[in-house]
Amino acid sequence: MATESNAVTPLALPVLPLDDEVVLPGMVVPLDLSDTDVRAAVEAAQAAAREGGGKPEVLLVPRIDGTYTGTGVIGTVEQVGRLSDGDPGALIRGRGRVRIGAGTSGPGGALWVEGTRVDEAVPDPLPGAAAELVKEYKALATSWLKKRGAWQVVDRVQQIEDISALADNSGYSPFLTTAQKVQLLETVDAVARLKLAIQWLGEHLAEQDVAESIAKDVQEGVDKQQREFLLRRQLEAVRKELAELNGGPGSGADESDDYRARVEAADLPEHVRDAALKEVDKLERSSDQSPEGSWIRTWLDTVLELPWTERTEDAYDIRGAQEILDTEHAGLQDVKERITEYLAVRKRRSERGLGVVGGRRGGAVLALVGPPGVGKTSLGESVAHAMGRKFVRVALGGVRDEAEIRGHRRTYVGALPGRIVRAIKEAGSMNPVVLLDEIDKVGSDFRGDPAAALLEVLDPAQNHTFRDHYLEVELDLSDVVFLATANVLEAIPEALLDRMELVRLDGYTEDEKVVIARDHLLPRQLERAGLEKDEVTLEESALRKLAGEYTREAGVRNLERAVARLLRKVAAQHELGDRELPFTVTEADLRGLIGRPHHVPESAQDPAERRTAVPGVATGLAVTGAGGDVLFVEASLADPETGASGLTLTGQLGDVMKESAQIALSFLRSHGAELELPVADLKDRGVHIHFPAGAVPKDGPSAGITMTTALASLLSGRLVRTDVAMTGEVSLTGRVLPIGGLKQKLLAAHRAGITTVVIPKRNEADLDDVPAEVLDTLEVHPVTDVRQVLEIALAPASAARPEERIPAAA
Repeated sequence: MATESNAVTPLALPVLPLDDEVVLPGMVVPLDLSDTDVRAAVEAAQAAAREGGGKPEVLLVPRIDGTYTGTGVIGTVEQVGRLSDGDPGALIRGRGRVRIGAGTSGPGGALWVEGTRVDEAVPDPLPGAAAELVKEYKALATSWLKKRGAWQVVDRVQQIEDISALADNSGYSPFLTTAQKVQLLETVDAVARLKLAIQWLGEHLAEQDVAESIAKDVQEGVDKQQREFLLRRQLEAVRKELAELNGGPGSGADESDDYRARVEAADLPEHVRDAALKEVDKLERSSDQSPEGSWIRTWLDTVLELPWTERTEDAYDIRGAQEILDTEHAGLQDVKERITEYLAVRKRRSERGLGVVGGRRGGAVLALVGPPGVGKTSLGESVAHAMGRKFVRVALGGVRDEAEIRGHRRTYVGALPGRIVRAIKEAGSMNPVVLLDEIDKVGSDFRGDPAAALLEVLDPAQNHTFRDHYLEVELDLSDVVFLATANVLEAIPEALLDRMELVRLDGYTEDEKVVIARDHLLPRQLERAGLEKDEVTLEESALRKLAGEYTREAGVRNLERAVARLLRKVAAQHELGDRELPFTVTEADLRGLIGRPHHVPESAQDPAERRTAVPGVATGLAVTGAGGDVLFVEASLADPETGASGLTLTGQLGDVMKESAQIALSFLRSHGAELELPVADLKDRGVHIHFPAGAVPKDGPSAGITMTTALASLLSGRLVRTDVAMTGEVSLTGRVLPIGGLKQKLLAAHRAGITTVVIPKRNEADLDDVPAEVLDTLEVHPVTDVRQVLEIALAPASAARPEERIPAAA
């Protein structure tokens, strides 16, 4: 047996519009007759039924946003009466789908249309696939209905066997949208409708499972919070009872938690006290579960631990401070004088009641710039010792985050104050000596520029109101002595350098190194090697050779390593039974203990082995990050047969140094006849200038006269004097222009065994900065013209062999 046939039956029915509602075949729905359209359609159907017999029939058509769908449902008016709320109503049962056609006439005020029945015939019995779909839908529907507690409806659904009726039964589902119900209505194929119903019911059940899981988790969380709240209240009550038993609310049991009492008892500045009390008010109003409470407690602990009113008394014994600096550091007269001046001014201000002027105290900001190993960092401790202040070191090397200086905002997890505030806290006073180590190594990236944050810290006009991002209260840094150390002056931003007083530490002379090694390095290394003071003694000649030939540096780090290596060797030999103690190390013992010297001065080498033993090689002076150094310049001419021409420069040179080489060559080409040089060969032969140590970048204009001298030596065949070194910029007219770093360059010449130095005339005033013992060993020639340089630097023509004139490149 089969369900309704698929025959085409034309119908004419009054339209009963359903606003945003859908009725499927098999559904029984009550409709309110107070609606004009509904009442007109029911009355028209009743009038037609009276004339033709049977039950009144209407066409139920969904009206979505004022638009009728193309498919409706023929419905039978089963009963007319009163609804549960007393309004007139009608009970209508859907019977089958109708494809809506054109409008037609009919009795009553309703809209009549023609329609065609389009219900699909379903075979009986059902095929296997359709039967499985029926089974799956019934299982899903049963699961959903049981969750809702609709047990009577479960039996009704289980009794439905017709696949079309089963699919249309899903129209009762409240979770289906109007669009989904319209899709079910317009889907004629019963199997396709059932698949849609299964899909939507399955999705709804999955969403329900997720919602139930979330609701369960939320409920468990709420229960846990409520339980924790009750337990904490009980704990507070127990603590309160214990406090009363132990002597009242002011007892030691809860004193640590009473931040208000701690703030009021602390000796804080007025603006800090007001800010702290506001935070205490917030803490009292916040709940125990609020994370803000822990932030406030951490902030209050930090504020209470800062030494807002603690200051150390400066030691105004100026002569005693000077003696301390002289004892702990040899040389470095500039910085010692600056510290002595600072203490003298502080003493006079204190005596005249000028300790605070305009809210600012008399702090100092010094920048100690010099090569590695000259004692910049250890000098900070000596300054603090001489002044009687606390000392704190802040390492800035590699710092790239601006918050490291100024602190993090309190909204961040794990927020901390900046390094400046932490240094004040660590020192325990508001006027320590703070050493900002390696300020030239500060970097910048997407997290900000720490050097820019240091502008306020190191500005004497601003740092009395320094505001850290974490504290958010003003901190007075005007009484702090800031000592910033750097190796390279050019790496410090100009705006930051402008806020500091520059003190240069250009390195030690050989005599100073010997004193430092004897008085400081040797005692320290004896202790580290486990030797007594009288067990190993180094003669002064041995120390001098260590400083001059085993190390060549501006500082004393490598000298200390050489001394340590020497003492380790002696200690090891003693343990092996090869050396008796006490032992005195002489100059002759050095080679047997630590090997050959690494830096033999040019003047000490065999004349035939010196670099300047051939024409075309000159000795210059340069400044590097490690201090001054000697720089050799080599020049050669290419063989005419090679066809090479032009100027070739090697040695990893910068643009300025390349331009100096071109200027030197141009000067010789234009003034060669005047200088009696065979410059005609320069037109046909290539010129090659090389700076040894090609892996080291080099730049700057101060090698101009050195390159000119090397080229003049090459063309004339005259050797450059071994004991002569030079520095100076050259112009196209042959003028010798001033350069920088003269003190470091002369110290380098002194270390290298040079005895004659050529410098620009306009740098003559800089000789005042050079130690007297260095000037005593050097013959300094201030010059204004390259011609003077050549007269001094080039050996007489007879000193060169005839075959060495204008040598060709190999």
